[in-house]
Amino acid sequence: MFRIPGKESGRRERLMSYKEIIAKYADKPGGIIEAYHAIQREMSYLPIEAVGETAEVFKVPVSQAYGVATFYSMFSVKARGKNIIRLCESAPCHVAGAEEVLAALEKELGIKVGESTADGKFALELSECVGQCQATPVLTVNGKPYFEVSPAKLTGILAEYK
Repeated sequence: MFRIPGKESGRRERLMSYKEIIAKYADKPGGIIEAYHAIQREMSYLPIEAVGETAEVFKVPVSQAYGVATFYSMFSVKARGKNIIRLCESAPCHVAGAEEVLAALEKELGIKVGESTADGKFALELSECVGQCQATPVLTVNGKPYFEVSPAKLTGILAEYK
């Protein structure tokens, strides 16, 4: 079992929960990535304990499991807000006003890109093209896309998650 000194409170339950999630993907090609998506849906990030348990279940070195967790931009090993807001920063979204949307998001949430709100409800990130260039600018919240976003539409979008 992967151990982290000083992290004993509730640790056994969390490790069992991680193992239960991870085990569902153990025999699938690309299962580590699917397991990480499942854990991140539950936790909003990949706790280091989960990375260690993934290494055990998939019988790979912890360094390899950590490498997968840190290579892909959709994964985070850092705790962050529950609702992940990603604003597309591709050229079409930029031309359509993504910069103004970003400024409005930062003002509304009181955070900058890469940060989470103090109440833990939101994290703000940038993303590459999400493949919806016909309806720019685009942002996603927990993977749900919002099209033709403007600063005026943000209050309604964020209200869905408060």
